[in-house]
Amino acid sequence: MQRRKIHHTSIELTELGFGASVIGNLYRVTPAADAAAAVDKAWEAGIRYFDTAPHYGLGLSERRLGAALRDRPRDAYAVSSKVGRLLVPNERPQGVDSEGFVVRDDLRRQWDFSRDGVLRSVADTLERTGLDRLDVVYLHDPDDHWQQAADEAMPALAELRDQGVVGAIGAGMNQSAMLARFLRETAADVVMLAGRYSLLDQSALDDVLPAALEHGKSVVAVGVFNSGLLSRDRPAEGMKYDYQDAPPELVARALAIAEVCARHDTSLPAAAMAFPFTHPSIINVTLGMRNPGQVARNVKLQGRRVPEALWDDLRARGLIRPDVPEEHTHGEGSQCL
Repeated sequence: MQRRKIHHTSIELTELGFGASVIGNLYRVTPAADAAAAVDKAWEAGIRYFDTAPHYGLGLSERRLGAALRDRPRDAYAVSSKVGRLLVPNERPQGVDSEGFVVRDDLRRQWDFSRDGVLRSVADTLERTGLDRLDVVYLHDPDDHWQQAADEAMPALAELRDQGVVGAIGAGMNQSAMLARFLRETAADVVMLAGRYSLLDQSALDDVLPAALEHGKSVVAVGVFNSGLLSRDRPAEGMKYDYQDAPPELVARALAIAEVCARHDTSLPAAAMAFPFTHPSIINVTLGMRNPGQVARNVKLQGRRVPEALWDDLRARGLIRPDVPEEHTHGEGSQCL
């Protein structure tokens, strides 16, 4: 499996990453054995980048991921986690988490992008995972906290990077405009972009992707299926787009893209995974993987050839923007594992 460097750092990510939110019991329970087997299968397939966060299952994702990686050679893989939501005791537990994870709510999330909050969050993550360092740390959804995130959190992460506790720093969000500001105005090396450079939404071409090119920084793409609408060969009514029921016009557009994919002997989900790499600043696509079956499917899709002519055809039909880059460009440091 190919890997690419986060520009201007020593951190390398495989082109396909393992998103560990779902092994934190996102939406439903994932048995511990399935979570461990999913990480084992990902490792067997050559995946060496794993992303987690305190938010995911109130620490469950971090604990499970750390346990599954504990006996692996530490220099052979990269782990990212996030800061901005401290986990603190919940004074009024209701029994189950209220933010989408099927876990007990003995803890609660507390927004904190202060310097002390960042340092505490990183220390807590190291304790939960059992790791000696984190390769990447992102500010997690700082949408309503720009000033503190830029003035306190990012400088604190830069200190940790300079000390070698962290390899690369950045921010992860569902919007692209503020991510562009992080790349232009702060010490960020990389951003995690959710859903804004996909077959159905190329709005990142207006802000964060030009910023990454201009400043020589890197982008990790997540949410490439836009919450599910691009995850099947034939999209259907009732599928999700950005966490909501997909509107009929988007279902129709996804179907039209799927038909063009079929004419090029590929599938909609394979194209959805390949599409972010049309931009030279994008070095990785990370997908949630709950069990070994999902890992196997994603690895198979990632390995499926998607012809360059597909993008030309989609441009010509007005199904993707005309300014989508015309050539797939391998990023700095691409090489086989």
